[in-house]
Amino acid sequence: MSALLESYAAGRWFRAADDGEPLLDAATGEEVARISSRGLDVAAMVRHAKDTGGPALRSLTFHERAGLLKALAKHLLERKEELYALSVRTGATARDTAVDVDGGIGTLFSYGSKGVRELPNDTVVLDGGLERLGKGGTFAGQHLYTSRPGVAVQINAFNFPVWGMLEKLGPAFLAGLPTIVKPASQTAYLTELAVRYIIESGILPEGTLQLLAGSARGLLDELTIQDSVAFTGSAHTAGILRRHPNVLDGGVALNVEADSLNCSILGPDVRPDDPEFDLFVKGVVTEMTVKAGQKCTAIRRVLVPTGLAGQVVDALADRLGKVGVGDPRNDAVRMGPLASLGQREEVRKAVEALLAGSEVAFGDPKGAALLDGDPERGAFMTPLVLRARPGRSSRTTWSRSGR
Repeated sequence: MSALLESYAAGRWFRAADDGEPLLDAATGEEVARISSRGLDVAAMVRHAKDTGGPALRSLTFHERAGLLKALAKHLLERKEELYALSVRTGATARDTAVDVDGGIGTLFSYGSKGVRELPNDTVVLDGGLERLGKGGTFAGQHLYTSRPGVAVQINAFNFPVWGMLEKLGPAFLAGLPTIVKPASQTAYLTELAVRYIIESGILPEGTLQLLAGSARGLLDELTIQDSVAFTGSAHTAGILRRHPNVLDGGVALNVEADSLNCSILGPDVRPDDPEFDLFVKGVVTEMTVKAGQKCTAIRRVLVPTGLAGQVVDALADRLGKVGVGDPRNDAVRMGPLASLGQREEVRKAVEALLAGSEVAFGDPKGAALLDGDPERGAFMTPLVLRARPGRSSRTTWSRSGR
């Protein structure tokens, strides 16, 4: 049996008493780790964040916080090869991992720089000038920003286990809010490794970062009006969070990033021999294949003039036919598997629904031609292009493998 992931809670690493649920290698189906949060005291995590992490963080100026973010980015940069080595088990190619790991580290550098350039070396930010409210000048007002005595909870998606955490940690830390991270279970082992490197470094004040590996049941019950939740994931889960009493009536701020509907549109003045045509096709293929299409910002629909539809399909098929799909450990692979077998089943069901108003123009919804890898044990799918039937809603125009 593989190791059980641990949560970092209230200043110590916590291991659940049960065996947990298995987390599988996306390409091979082998067990990577197990996950459970049974017995974890989430109330203690919230108290630790507010009583220990918050005061320590708020005592630092914006410039001091920014300096710690930069130091943390440098620390993680020195350890990125270990993160790369584990990332492959999530189904990520080297290019995919660069987006996740290097992108996340770059975000910390960016917020560190912005903190110094755009914020004062103080714990408050003045908003505008002094406002005279009385004729004699004895009654005046000044708006300012300062840190809330709360906690920032981040609930993240499976597609970016490192970047998803760091892009939310950076601004929260700079604003003076301690963070509790709840990663998606499928790829939580990579987030746990990154958090271990952060905690072991001793760079961040104790209590400013905690990790919840497993179910977050009961966490929102502990939050109050000073707290916030940043969620990335499905619209279904977002709906559940929106209906939580502490969000509806308790003043807990909820920010949701879920189920985007991004599209790419080819203008009617573009011809097949124009460079813009090639850029268009290349961009669509890149969005379909990076992270196997599992990006919130990925293109989900392609809208083209009717007279060019056939040529666009042919151009996409030509490029996609050269994309090697398989185990990302193979250097020739350009598109790995989806994050899990469960995700593959969700994609197949979505494709089946889309086929009610479209037809397959490229790819096989039920199979995968692989350079290597087990098509049953690995969560593989080929890139898919669906063409809408005439008169159907544009909602079913195109689909692609992934989230």
